Amino acid sequence: MKFRAVFFSVLIGFISNAVSSEESLTFSSSALSNSYCQQLLAENVITNNNPVPCERLRRINFSYLDEALKIQQDGELVVLDVLAPKVLALTKKLLEQEFVIFNAKPIEFYQGDDQLSMADNNSSAFNGRAITGGSTWSLHAYGAAIDINPVQNPFIDIDADGTARISPKKSARYGLNRLNQRPGKEPRPGLAEEVVDTFAQHGFFIWGGDWNYPIDYQHFQVGPRSFVGTLLAMAPHKAEVLLESYIGMYLSCKQSRQLDLSTLEVRAECVAVVITAMR
Repeated sequence: MKFRAVFFSVLIGFISNAVSSEESLTFSSSALSNSYCQQLLAENVITNNNPVPCERLRRINFSYLDEALKIQQDGELVVLDVLAPKVLALTKKLLEQEFVIFNAKPIEFYQGDDQLSMADNNSSAFNGRAITGGSTWSLHAYGAAIDINPVQNPFIDIDADGTARISPKKSARYGLNRLNQRPGKEPRPGLAEEVVDTFAQHGFFIWGGDWNYPIDYQHFQVGPRSFVGTLLAMAPHKAEVLLESYIGMYLSCKQSRQLDLSTLEVRAECVAVVITAMR
């Protein structure tokens, strides 16, 4: 047991050295080309009536730590242009925190099929689709939401009769118990609870794990739909300033409360302050 602990410590040291070397990592943000937009149309990932046009989207390419604790260079998320700087900083922070991401392929790899993406434990952002089980545009269609490690962080819909439907199905025996410090069991990497505050510090204030139903542990979004509409209506540089002001509000709230409350209590209270101000 002692050997395993020493080995893991040495391995993390190698990872930390790699993270500190900018030359060995990939982090970039770019506009989508016309040919790529046409590909998204062909794959039904975006349509001509999508609430956000393709030219308002940005591609984030990033490095991440995989389940074998190896750094991969092929991570990709497509997000709203206003959010691109924050998502770029977020992906850097996730690697710095050694948070494990199992897959991060573009959603067109799955022809826009969210179920296929979840089954492959794929983390994703933009997808021009409706909300699960409904007809309203998902915030993914705005590029304003990110789903992380779906197998570890399932979507749980609950019918009126109490029947729970879990997606992806393989999560039923893996991701329902959210405790990660259990007697005789190794910690499970990639649980969203590890990074809820990190997402909030980068502008993704709403976490689906806080909802009564459906419960969506994998899902992070910037704010209520009305706030996303506000961001869209503004020039991108002005919208970035507005988002930054809410992040500042969250951080100031945390600083004023951190001595009196637990980390979870602080996050809950301060997110509530921000969301109330957004409305």
